[in-house]
Amino acid sequence: MRPSGRAADALRSIVLEPGVARHAEGSCRIRMGVTEVLCTASVEPRVPPFLRNKGEGWVTAEYGMLPRATHSRGEREAARGKQSGRTQEIQRLIGRALRAVVDRKAMGEMAITLDCDVITADGGTRCAAITGAWVALHQAFEHCVLKNTIRRNPLQDQVAAISCGIWKGEPVLDLDYAEDSAAGADANFVLAGKGGIIEVQGTAEGAPFSDEQFLRLLALARQGTEQLFAAQRKAIHR
Repeated sequence: MRPSGRAADALRSIVLEPGVARHAEGSCRIRMGVTEVLCTASVEPRVPPFLRNKGEGWVTAEYGMLPRATHSRGEREAARGKQSGRTQEIQRLIGRALRAVVDRKAMGEMAITLDCDVITADGGTRCAAITGAWVALHQAFEHCVLKNTIRRNPLQDQVAAISCGIWKGEPVLDLDYAEDSAAGADANFVLAGKGGIIEVQGTAEGAPFSDEQFLRLLALARQGTEQLFAAQRKAIHR
């Protein structure tokens, strides 16, 4: 039995709330079980120097955890004056994941920054951030279409992410913190709506896992992301 009582192939409860940030061009609050992340998309009419005069846009991300997102207070990274390696790795992952499904030529020379702030952490924060950020990005692009900044929405596909792992020898879907902290292996799958794989991050925490176990994890991830894609579509059509 999993600590949460869920079946091996069961997701935590999913809630996607678009349009929760008054001033952002796009926003979404995502809750997966206890994990909660606020994602906002901010549009700027300029691109980084390396893209100037190239006729294409840029999508990037920043990620952070609020001080009491976890059981004990964490120090703000801004107060230390330096981001942790984990924070840098996660925000790069979010940016890569979203850029993979954007036609940047259709954006023109604009940049969109996705800010993903973890309100409550109970495992899977990077996966929740990617899934919620897609909704925020979609909303921001629709805002730009309405303002005649761009002619069409540059998103070419959906993207969502989910964690899977080996818990007591069995592959399971959507790890919460209790499972993630004690899993024999864990992996994050970033998948596209049309079936493509964007990124996979997998690590054996104990003994190596087999090809068969990896394929079972991938199958679980595909099953889980299908539910996330459906939740995204429902959110953007509210």
